[in-house]
Amino acid sequence: MPRMALGVAYDGSSWQGWQTQTGGRTVQDRLESALGQFLAQPVGTICAGRTDTGVHGLGQVVHIDTAVQRRMESWVRGLNALLPDSIAVQWAQAVPDTFHARFSAVSRTYLYLVRNSRVRSPMLHGRAGWVYHALDLASMREAARFLVGEHDFSCFRSSQCQAASPVRTLQALDIQRYGDFFLFTFKANAFLHHMVRNLMGALLYVGQGRQAPAWMEALLAQRDRRLAAPTFAPDGLYLAKVDYPAEFGLPVLPADKALFSHLGFYPAGC
Repeated sequence: MPRMALGVAYDGSSWQGWQTQTGGRTVQDRLESALGQFLAQPVGTICAGRTDTGVHGLGQVVHIDTAVQRRMESWVRGLNALLPDSIAVQWAQAVPDTFHARFSAVSRTYLYLVRNSRVRSPMLHGRAGWVYHALDLASMREAARFLVGEHDFSCFRSSQCQAASPVRTLQALDIQRYGDFFLFTFKANAFLHHMVRNLMGALLYVGQGRQAPAWMEALLAQRDRRLAAPTFAPDGLYLAKVDYPAEFGLPVLPADKALFSHLGFYPAGC
């Protein structure tokens, strides 16, 4: 049966995460409902990575199997006409049956956007995290060096995590400052449940001077979630990009460009 890949973006603020639930208030439920209307038959989706309540998607990738034929433009415009304003298909492409949205992915990139200001902005509610205390960029970058590479990330793992192993390879962790905004980029082969939000909590502790950068190395060695910082809010977290082998020819957009394009503004210095 022919296979289609779809690129999906969504504002996660009003949804209970990606994965289907009984109440139907998830992105997967709403997308599959639209697909059922569009194709006149029920269809299931496989995604690149499940996101939690309040987490956004810029570069989520899903695949479906269906014998129904539609023009590529119709996949985008037709589905978007059936989706709520907070979810939109960005592109559609036929792929071979060897493609799998989850298992073919070689890396996933998450972005976390933080506004560092004495006063919160109502315009950025749900779109960016907010930190009141001043953040030190150099300290956070020093702490980030301890996290890159293959590690047991038990101290940054949710108690509800169902992954068989806590070992992951964090391929890159970059932190940039644009005026009042800090942009954190996390790239890994895969992530544990709440891993990015837990890493953010620890990095922000370091940025505020509550812990030294070397604390990060100690946390990795101790492998005890109770010793790390609290889980940070989901507001500014985005699944920004999923990378696949070039043979599949899927659209590629730099993660930061995707974020600022969707937000509709470019922070000073970007």
